[in-house]
Amino acid sequence: MTIQDLIEKRKKLWEGAKAFVESKRDKDGLLSNEDIKSYNEMEVKIKALGDEINRMKDQELLENELKKATSTPLTQKPGMNEEMKTGRASDAYKKAMFNALRTNFRQVSNILTEGIDSSGGYLVPVEYDSRLVQGLSEENILRKLGTIIKTSGEHKINIAGTKPAAAWIEEGEALAFSDATFSQIILDAHKLHVAVKVTEELLYDNAFGLENYLIDQFAKALANAEEDAFLNGNGEGKPLGIFAVNGGGEVAVTTASSTAITYDEIVNLVYALKRPYRKNAKFILNDQTIATLRKLKDGNGQYIWQPALQAGEPDRLLGYEVLTSAYVPTIEAGASVIAFGDFSYYNIGDRGVRSFAELKELFAGNGMIGFVAKERVDGKLVLPEAVKILKIKA
Repeated sequence: MTIQDLIEKRKKLWEGAKAFVESKRDKDGLLSNEDIKSYNEMEVKIKALGDEINRMKDQELLENELKKATSTPLTQKPGMNEEMKTGRASDAYKKAMFNALRTNFRQVSNILTEGIDSSGGYLVPVEYDSRLVQGLSEENILRKLGTIIKTSGEHKINIAGTKPAAAWIEEGEALAFSDATFSQIILDAHKLHVAVKVTEELLYDNAFGLENYLIDQFAKALANAEEDAFLNGNGEGKPLGIFAVNGGGEVAVTTASSTAITYDEIVNLVYALKRPYRKNAKFILNDQTIATLRKLKDGNGQYIWQPALQAGEPDRLLGYEVLTSAYVPTIEAGASVIAFGDFSYYNIGDRGVRSFAELKELFAGNGMIGFVAKERVDGKLVLPEAVKILKIKA
């Protein structure tokens, strides 16, 4: 069964579920407990189909990646116009790095001295580091939506505090001047690390793709920690998140109920955002909140949730793309549960390159080897007005 077949099947189930609800309402517009149970079973199937669609999309992307050619044909004589890479970008450094890993750093060639950092570890080869960045981009939704800046020190972003306003004056009347004010937001660097252990047998077995294992595990762990901080961080030892009370998005709507969200409140959230920001606006929320919003209807009795009808298209809410994250708070009293806005105004500052170190002695008694990846990163919303927050009543 293809992805499009599953999308069509999910659409039919969704239409059937809506029809079922309408046909089973009593004179007061309510459903019996048995009908509610039947509807919930339909909804579970619809969500399961959605999960399967996403899994097949990921599988398709992976298959396409694996189908790519692993080499390029020779179109000229060897050695002509060949660009010589040096330092950590060189093939020699990369080969020496992986050889050192597989031999528990008993075979460390002189070329690796080009990549030794101040703490005694070995900097990841440039090609290796690029693959780590790619892994983060695929896992972390804020790295897809935000603006990424490479920094080498404290990075200052200038923000216009006031804008000039035009005014009518009579002929010969004196001009009125307003002051131009500016503020600055500083992107610093907060340290994030991840450590894993592997057995010596796996390390020494050349058939085992050690580098792929490390890349996958480190990329996922770093991405998850980053996404949590980019959404919920308080700025103390970590980035300042979208949902931060001070410095995050602006709370535009507070619900009337401490347990539910209404259609009107979603509409108010959308139009609380200024029109220029709505051009690229998206929703970010938790899956459990989506389950609540799927049941909301507009004034004409139509569901406001719009499931994707074509492969590759996102689900939409009031016409805007919906993204989910497990780190967005769920519906409970006082929680900020939905962010809506242009997330390109969330700036992510990457300080330097990620480094990689081996823990040679720490787990020697257990027959294991430890490896640590480190990075320094910060993130801030430079224009709070670009993102609006829906908060549940306390």
